[in-house]
Amino acid sequence: VGGYGSSRLGERACPVTNNPRPIVASAAARTMFSNHANQMPYFAEIPETYGAVPGAFAAPEKTMALSRAFIPGQRRRINAVPIVIAVLGPWALFSVLFWVCSFSLHYKDPNLKCSIQALGFLIVVASGISAAGSLNMKAKNDPRREPNWLVFMCLASLVAWLAGSMVGDMVFLTYMQPYYDYMNLNSYFDVDPSVLRGQMVMDAGRIVFTKDSRLDVQKSVGFKNQLTYCVAPISVGNTTNSLQTLRSYDFWAVGINCCSAEGGDFHCGHYNNPNAHGGLRLMKNQRRSYFRLAVQQAEAAYGIKAVHPLFFEWMQDPVANVDEYQENGVRSFAMGVCSYFLVQTFAVACAVLAFSKVGQSA
Repeated sequence: VGGYGSSRLGERACPVTNNPRPIVASAAARTMFSNHANQMPYFAEIPETYGAVPGAFAAPEKTMALSRAFIPGQRRRINAVPIVIAVLGPWALFSVLFWVCSFSLHYKDPNLKCSIQALGFLIVVASGISAAGSLNMKAKNDPRREPNWLVFMCLASLVAWLAGSMVGDMVFLTYMQPYYDYMNLNSYFDVDPSVLRGQMVMDAGRIVFTKDSRLDVQKSVGFKNQLTYCVAPISVGNTTNSLQTLRSYDFWAVGINCCSAEGGDFHCGHYNNPNAHGGLRLMKNQRRSYFRLAVQQAEAAYGIKAVHPLFFEWMQDPVANVDEYQENGVRSFAMGVCSYFLVQTFAVACAVLAFSKVGQSA
């Protein structure tokens, strides 16, 4: 519309004076341009062709939703982030609870241990709420729903919480609690049963007797109450290789179902080990009363006295035995953590295989 050096639309410079002058369009030209301007541009609407998606350009979110919708039999790509979380999350929950329930925190502060367990259960509840939301999206056929990793995480977290708590308590009761009990008590060495009295070593957890100390099996007895509670006094040998008669038999070797009720037959602990001169203190209070009854029975049967009897498990090296409790507890924890990681990895691999085959219907 502008030529000859025009500086504004609708003006044209005069070829003689070079002064701009307005262009006056004819009525026919104005009508033609007006009708053309009122027409819709050619790219504003595209007719639908056979097999085309309606409104593909005008509503792109529809095509994106369709591309995300699950088609039965279609294999889906699996996001790597949920896979890593599904492996490490439950495994970390199991490991933390396993440690909390197994070791010194359980022994020193049981209330804090229970609080950490409750916090772990809140994590399980939170994952359950998220899983319920995912299932709700599935019920509404929401195309944005991903494969049910949230449901898997909820179940895996619940299993991890239960396993960590139960296995941890079992390791604690079997290994670590006895270890902490013995470590809180005192250790005595070169104890002569003919000299020391029971009330002098009330805080004893581990005792190593003199090398001439041994069991007086002939004065053993068993008290039967469903189980047979066996006791034998710890005495001292003399120069003739016989056993001395003590004024008070305050140190007793004990065991369960390892003797006859009639007496004189004791095969508990390291009874036949000539190098055994030590003992671990009996820590189970519910059995102590039955062993006292057995000692009273021995006093009546053999005419001996036991002023303040203490009960021990007869063995060669009680110090090494206590250390073995700790070693077994730590070994059980390490094996449990590694084993659970392998189990969790296998479970996630199975879930990945299932989700990749069935997609959102999983």
